[in-house]
Amino acid sequence: MELQSQEQAKSTSDQVVLLMDRHGHQIKTISKTPTIPPLKSFTKPKARFAEYKVALRQKPNTDGSFKTYCEYNEDDDDGDEWNEEFDEDGEEGTRGKYYRMKKGKMKWRTIVEWALFITILTCLICSLTIASIKHKKACGLEIWRWCLMVMVIFSGRLVSRWVLRFLVFVITINFMLKERVLYFVYGLWKSFQNCVWLGLVLLAWTFIFHAKVHKKNTMVKKVFQLLVAVLIGATIWLIKIILVKVLASSFHVATYFDRMKESVFHHYILDSISGPPLDEIDEQIEKKQLKSSKSLPPNWRDARNMNKSKKFGSRRIDMEKLKKLAESKASAWSVKRLVNYIRSSGLSTISKTVDDFGKAEFEISSEWEARTCAQRIFTNVAKPGAKYIEEEDLMRFLTRVEVYTIFPLFEGALETGRITRSSFRNWVVRAYIERKALAHSLNDTKTAVQQLHKLASTVVIVIIVVEFLLVMGWATTNVIFLFTSQLLLVGFMFQNTCKTIFESIIFVFVMHPFDIGDRCVVDDVQMVVEEMNILTTVFLNYDNEKIYYPNSVLLTKPISNFYRSPEMSDAIQFNVDISTPTETILALKKAIQTYIESKPKYWSPKHNLLVQGIENVDKMKLCLIVIHTINHQNYAEKASRLSDLILELKKMFENLNIKYHLLPQEIHLTEVNAMT
Repeated sequence: MELQSQEQAKSTSDQVVLLMDRHGHQIKTISKTPTIPPLKSFTKPKARFAEYKVALRQKPNTDGSFKTYCEYNEDDDDGDEWNEEFDEDGEEGTRGKYYRMKKGKMKWRTIVEWALFITILTCLICSLTIASIKHKKACGLEIWRWCLMVMVIFSGRLVSRWVLRFLVFVITINFMLKERVLYFVYGLWKSFQNCVWLGLVLLAWTFIFHAKVHKKNTMVKKVFQLLVAVLIGATIWLIKIILVKVLASSFHVATYFDRMKESVFHHYILDSISGPPLDEIDEQIEKKQLKSSKSLPPNWRDARNMNKSKKFGSRRIDMEKLKKLAESKASAWSVKRLVNYIRSSGLSTISKTVDDFGKAEFEISSEWEARTCAQRIFTNVAKPGAKYIEEEDLMRFLTRVEVYTIFPLFEGALETGRITRSSFRNWVVRAYIERKALAHSLNDTKTAVQQLHKLASTVVIVIIVVEFLLVMGWATTNVIFLFTSQLLLVGFMFQNTCKTIFESIIFVFVMHPFDIGDRCVVDDVQMVVEEMNILTTVFLNYDNEKIYYPNSVLLTKPISNFYRSPEMSDAIQFNVDISTPTETILALKKAIQTYIESKPKYWSPKHNLLVQGIENVDKMKLCLIVIHTINHQNYAEKASRLSDLILELKKMFENLNIKYHLLPQEIHLTEVNAMT
């Protein structure tokens, strides 16, 4: 079992999943548990988009039921999706065990800060009220002045936290500015708190020590300069974080916001149709409330019913929040929430058969699971025994506007008014692939932003050092000359490196010609983007060979992107005999038009059959130009459609008796043996 667990961890290490609350509703099917082939052990690195069509193993619980390896606790779903922790640089903090340890340390630190605040405040009050120590001085200053200074130093962070919370409260009142400003307030919490704290210390130092003391006492003057230098350095650091965050948020808006909205909407639809209908949800909530109210005192019933209703309907509420968030404008706050949601989750449903997994949730983490999930959801939505999903079937799970929005997403649904099993399966698979590629893109973008943050931090540290020397008065001519000479020497040594880094930043954040999973053509070679870093990009060749390109080199190359291209065309060239009648060629055109119009899901009605020329007075060169309803991102689908068209052309040639004959050849005999 340990070996199987290790194999399972390896096989799913690069997947992203999201587990939602249970409805308490089970979809009854007659399908049996599929036979699961043994998992293979791979020691070499895998590609991100490599899929192996095997099922995930399940392990039995003590009660005999089955659950997946990714367990889920309903009690942990209360708003974790929207909570964020940030470190000193404003980046997102880690979760899990580290988060709990950090939270415990913060709790103890808060207790110590409060204890010091109360103790020092007591001393301050005593120094102002007790007559015996009210006029006593220490080092030329009253006792209460020293108490005030110590309070600002040791309890200033506590006071600055109150200031920040009041600022957040004031901003929250203004609804128009809430989302855009709160994003930066929470993201810059630590740095802004340090600036407020240092400002309070500097203000207290200036108030306690008069101008005369500053002139007479050199030590007091140096401490004042030190506080000013540290405050300016903290402000510069804060400005650096603001600039990096503005760059990251604007980059997400320009590049990923539309894709994130589409992915969240698909997740919302998939999650809605995988559960029970809307009317059944309301009935089950009413039954649970009625059942619990009979056994509880009257004053406990409302609270118990509200808790039950909240737990039971939290999945629907969360998905409604996501839908509203996806429909909102591209503000920095909404983009940040969407980015965190996409990066940390995958497509999820609650469709599990009773025989397979009991009441366990279901998360789509492979293409095989996407196909299996599509079959189960199709059975849940369609009428018993039906082969199609009709509009009235979707009305039981979605609103009318949502049904009209998703109907064009299924192949052939607009023409026939029905959704076939194959088109529904293809939609689920496409949604999974898009979600996976988008999650990888956001992860790589986060890594690139962090690397950019480190580069900016290096530059800012140099600026802070120079500023510190200037404020403290230590920046003499010799020091400035030594410092600038060292910078020039380092710049000369790493000139090419600095140029490469700058060009890579321009390529990743300004040009950005592709995303993860896009099929591109570089140097006349078709490749799929596997990974993006700030200095290099990894491509996958047709045989899964990894090719590493420096971004500074890609900046100078023309790049074709199939994913961002509109509907693309194809050309099929063939030769016919010069003696082929014109009526036969016209009949061929008619047959091609009939076939293309019969496949509206595959081909655009716009096509053309061109005569490109006559060669050797014996053959006529023709070219059929057709337009796909897709681009060439899915190369396998494109090749399959083209293959079917070529086979259909062969049938047309046979039916119309179109052939190619060689011209009569002249043969010269040099010797004839006489018959004897």
